[in-house]
Amino acid sequence: MLSISATRLTRRLTELSRFGGLPGGGVTRHCWGSAYEEARAWLLGEMRAAGLTTWVDGAGNVFGAIGADRFSAERPIVLTGSHIDTVPEGGTLDGALGVIAGLECLQTIVEAKATPRRPLAVAAWSDEEGRYGSLFGSRAFCKGIDPAQMPEMAAVDGEKLVDVMRRAGFDPARVPEAKAPAGAVASYVELHIEQGPRLEEAGVEIGIVQAIVGVRRSRFIFHGQADHAGTTPMPRRRDAFLGAAEYALRAREHVVTRGSDVSVTNIGVVYVHPGASNIVPGRVELVHEMRDPDPAVLERLWNECRDIAERIAGERQLRVEIRPTSATVPAPCSPNVQSAIEAVCGKLGFSTQRMYSAAGHDAQNLAAVTEAGMIFIPSVGGKSHRTDETSDPRAIERGTNVLLHTLLTIGA
Repeated sequence: MLSISATRLTRRLTELSRFGGLPGGGVTRHCWGSAYEEARAWLLGEMRAAGLTTWVDGAGNVFGAIGADRFSAERPIVLTGSHIDTVPEGGTLDGALGVIAGLECLQTIVEAKATPRRPLAVAAWSDEEGRYGSLFGSRAFCKGIDPAQMPEMAAVDGEKLVDVMRRAGFDPARVPEAKAPAGAVASYVELHIEQGPRLEEAGVEIGIVQAIVGVRRSRFIFHGQADHAGTTPMPRRRDAFLGAAEYALRAREHVVTRGSDVSVTNIGVVYVHPGASNIVPGRVELVHEMRDPDPAVLERLWNECRDIAERIAGERQLRVEIRPTSATVPAPCSPNVQSAIEAVCGKLGFSTQRMYSAAGHDAQNLAAVTEAGMIFIPSVGGKSHRTDETSDPRAIERGTNVLLHTLLTIGA
């Protein structure tokens, strides 16, 4: 039975990890940054060396294909892939595994001189991690990006998307060209680490994703009054930080107690202004994120948290400004793709578990335009979005072989 080269796969994962690699391990590789652009050039070279036809679209998405040089409804492509950007101080497998494994699968097929009926391609989607726009590259490919919104798209530190794209040699005006023709993708399968503990704890080798959670992110900006921290009496203070801190605690409690059994929430960004120990904070900004696989639950929680923020602001004589920054819709995976993955695992002798994905992925955008699915492998200790993220090499090899034979099955 056809099998991938684990040695070559490991070598490429190691080489990719050097772009933006950190001294103590892990990677920081923001989309459009210098390390990312070096990684993009390296990836294109590896794709060409593997015998693939390559191209880059207006949104910066990278493609390598067998039997095609573009997307066309006349010859729909069976697509795999993921992303090569990372969170700050992230791991070496989140996203990278799906891209490098996809490349390895296609090279294995080229070397075997196999001839799938449909063209096959691997994608590296831009800015999956959402530094500038949630699932930016796959969203541009599947749904399109409104050019009028792009000048306002920015990282939480204020860096604008249009500026970083231009520095990287891309024209923001060409992003709309990335939208694929209707019917151009026959199906999509993405291999990914689980990023959680469920598979490892259950002793299961392969996860088959049934649905992907939706993610809501919003900026909550509490406006108070900056004053002297020593001379202003406590009862007269309009402390924006206290309002923001109270919101963080009450919103978390609300999601935990009023959400579903799998609702989660996080506040990972806090800015305090003016930001001095001897000034009462006059303005505080939080970035609040919520996740759930049920769109109705997610919508209800967001509305209820907005009400909580407004009540707190009123009680503390503050003003709150609420700016939704991104919203991805929970997405069901294709039953046909799930069945194909399950059948492959049966032939290869791997144990499986159907599960939902607690993290967002490009596959949820692809699910809006084609039959899409995901393959999970266990994450050691459930660790992800941290420098010690890892998976067992045997699990990586298993997952890549499952992807290989799933692509061959769907592409036949």
